[in-house]
Amino acid sequence: MALEQLSDVVQRCQALPDDSYSSEDHDVFTIAGRSCIEEGHAPQVLSIVLDEKNQNVVGSMGWSLLPPLVQVLLRKDDKHLPQCLAIFNHLLEACRPKELLIGLLELLEHDDADRIAESLHLLLTPLQKVLLRLGGRKASSLGMTLSSVLDQLAKLPVPDTKEQEEDDVFSLGRCCADLARFVGPFAQEARLNQSSGNQPRKSHKTAGGQEEGAEDELRTELLKFCMKTLSQPLLDVQIWHPDTLPVSPLRTFAAEILDILGAVGESLSGLVFHPLLKKKEVPGFLEEEVRYPKNSLACLAHLVFVHHLAADTFPSVFSPIFCLRSNMEHISILLSRTETSRLQKGLELYEKSLVRVEDGSLPADLLEIRTFLTVPQSLVKVMTICPKHDLRTKGLKVFQLSIDKFNTEAKYRFFQYMLRTSNHSGVEGYIIKNIKNQIDAALQPGNGNIWFEGLHLLPLLRKVFSLPDGPETDLLQYLDRVMESLNLLRYLVIRDKVTENQTGIWTELYKIEDAFLKPLRVGVNMSRAHYERELQDTREKKKKNAKEESVLSVSVGGEKLPKMTSESQIQALHSALHTFDMIESVLVRIEELVEVKDSLETAGEPQLLRT
Repeated sequence: MALEQLSDVVQRCQALPDDSYSSEDHDVFTIAGRSCIEEGHAPQVLSIVLDEKNQNVVGSMGWSLLPPLVQVLLRKDDKHLPQCLAIFNHLLEACRPKELLIGLLELLEHDDADRIAESLHLLLTPLQKVLLRLGGRKASSLGMTLSSVLDQLAKLPVPDTKEQEEDDVFSLGRCCADLARFVGPFAQEARLNQSSGNQPRKSHKTAGGQEEGAEDELRTELLKFCMKTLSQPLLDVQIWHPDTLPVSPLRTFAAEILDILGAVGESLSGLVFHPLLKKKEVPGFLEEEVRYPKNSLACLAHLVFVHHLAADTFPSVFSPIFCLRSNMEHISILLSRTETSRLQKGLELYEKSLVRVEDGSLPADLLEIRTFLTVPQSLVKVMTICPKHDLRTKGLKVFQLSIDKFNTEAKYRFFQYMLRTSNHSGVEGYIIKNIKNQIDAALQPGNGNIWFEGLHLLPLLRKVFSLPDGPETDLLQYLDRVMESLNLLRYLVIRDKVTENQTGIWTELYKIEDAFLKPLRVGVNMSRAHYERELQDTREKKKKNAKEESVLSVSVGGEKLPKMTSESQIQALHSALHTFDMIESVLVRIEELVEVKDSLETAGEPQLLRT
């Protein structure tokens, strides 16, 4: 029945001009043709499609047969697969390109990852053929196609491990390779246009609103494609070093994207250093932001500086400090996110940018640049709240590396800023430990500096030797800061002689006593009394409920920990009391050292004191 209907409508339309087919003719051809293919009559359909007398009809309406043909080609097990493939290939040559393009793009749309991968693998080459048939009118159609393909590619999972990429378990590697082959001819055309000198360097629309030339349209669409690809999937995937994964489709794909950027006339150094090199006033600012998305440029910087892709095209004349300054914009973008892949890339880019900088060479005026303050704050979040241990460890390593690159004044001002803004006891304790190291270096013979001894040091010490909430400070919550502050004070009392007073500690000691030591003693006594009472109450409750183990709760460090057994609660309270004893022991030791140092210096018998 369907075959007869198809034959009848084709025969009827043979005598009609191309543009006079009715909507009913289209409907009958579509329904009958699709039914024939689905019912196994592909050989007969092939005969009709190839008949020379039917080429006008096929050219006008044949594209509507694409859906069932693609279904057969995807299944690969149909007995009429060769005939369906022959029909499909003939339609690609005979039908109008615009209609073919729309039909093929509709068939790309899937939600299942396996179907997406298979459809892309099957249809990218036909789409390429159709677009090439459009000649100089293909730029906008190419842009639409690339956008649709990347939307589908974004639905594929990203491999998390080297083994997953090796096995290509999600088919992302194959799809990226297919996509690179698809774009190849268009990138080559753009390269030829560029080399022939026909391509304007950076033209959008003219003042009179005239459309861009075809060549510049092609360049623009390829640039948009590269920027979108850098943002996704390349910003999400982990690129493995060749020593770890010698054959990496994703690394190859990334390199090809960078090559396409060169083909369309973009300078990699100009893109990477875009944050510093762009003009202060850019006409069409929104368009500039869309043209060069920040996430894409950050990914590009990571590929260039961390993986050294396209290194042979990247000039080596830029100083390490200039590269760091520019990359700080990219690092800030990456570290401001929460996705593991972004944080990993941000840390890697920051580390690679820092290692090329000489220790102690970054001047203090860099701290007037916003990113040199926001990036450390982002690092603090990575070090303290990131769920992945390896990223927290990496964050701490990079944080210390960044400190090492500052000169003495910059370190001083950076420590002041971090003590004022970090709001985390562990980070504050780490900064105080660094302050101690800088003071120790300054006190070495021949290493004196004005920032970590004398008058400049005192304001920094006042920030260190303080309690956020006075005697009521939660000592368990601020334990890291408190202990590092006490260790620093003990070091200063031992290391600095009363008669020399290089750090100013001996003239400042009475202020430290009032602002830090006395409130700390009161706080220790209050906290110990509170926890001893809690311990006594818990033991009594345990005795009363000896037959049935009760579930209690306890507050430690200001945090309420629910559903603790009485035995667990007792252990937590003992741990807290041990902490208070530890703080008190250091306090007592400092008092002893001060008394001994005073008596020795007064008697004129300076000696080396040891803890």
